[in-house]
Amino acid sequence: MITKSQLRSELRAARRALTPRARDLAARAVARHVGATRWLAPGKRIGLYSALPDELDTTPLIALALARGCEVFLPRIVSLRARRMRFVAAAGTHRLHRFGMHEPEGFDSLDARFLDTIFIPAVALDRHGARLGLGAGFYDRTLAFRRTRTHWRGPRLVGVAYDFQVVPQVPATLTDIHMDLIVTERGIDELLAHENRTVDLRSR
Repeated sequence: MITKSQLRSELRAARRALTPRARDLAARAVARHVGATRWLAPGKRIGLYSALPDELDTTPLIALALARGCEVFLPRIVSLRARRMRFVAAAGTHRLHRFGMHEPEGFDSLDARFLDTIFIPAVALDRHGARLGLGAGFYDRTLAFRRTRTHWRGPRLVGVAYDFQVVPQVPATLTDIHMDLIVTERGIDELLAHENRTVDLRSR
């Protein structure tokens, strides 16, 4: 089986090879697919991310969520040592973090468990919901509460990636948090059922 580091290297190189037009079309397509769901209803609390240069751009999706009256929150790292982050209201000023991402500077923060939907960047995803990130573990630690639940009670976790990043199998460990759904430029993918899923994730 391919290792995490090999898969990460291969797919990040493929992302960097995309043309600006391909990136723009994919970002707009993802926003369009999400916009066709009920996820962005007014008042919903939505976790998003400010994309790194080679990640699928979320700018159109953020704009759509705000236009529909959602409360949008972006991750801000609060502890490098513990690999912890909280979600902060997207409105206001932003700063460039040492990892290369822009994060909000405000104080209106929210624990991840109180969000309705969180869109999560990925280097690779599979249809069992396994996700490969950049390797720092921020999302896995921040969302660790999902592993202790016996029934699905949110937030909905949506992996965001280009279609070529959806692979047959992602090497996963026990501490990895799995996605509930995947969205790519081709659409929203239902995943194989897992033990914590007890509701229709597309309609809520």
